[in-house]
Amino acid sequence: QVQLVESGGGLVQPGGSLRLSCAASGFPFNYYNIGWFRQAPGKEREGVACISSIHGTIYYGASLKGRCTASRDNAKNMAYLQMNGLKPEDTAVYYCATTSTTCGRTWKPDSWGQGTQVTVSS
Repeated sequence: QVQLVESGGGLVQPGGSLRLSCAASGFPFNYYNIGWFRQAPGKEREGVACISSIHGTIYYGASLKGRCTASRDNAKNMAYLQMNGLKPEDTAVYYCATTSTTCGRTWKPDSWGQGTQVTVSS
């Protein structure tokens, strides 16, 4: 059974940084593409990043491109999202997810965790 637990969110001032973590269990992590998406109240789900299982190829969505770095540690079954230069419009719940789709503009999540709240405000 796929289990994903996100952590690392919180309140940060504009321009600040956060590192989100995703602890995975219940499936062969190193064989799965892992993505990050976010959802703000009243807004559609938005893909942030996706990192492939085999080559570690990373796709970044437009929203945080240039301001975030996705990574994974297959030995620890962990994924990470380092976010810098945060803006108030980055406020959302951030989720990590498994995906059976190719990491790219149209990647879709299959399973995801409970999410972690990121609030950017002064």
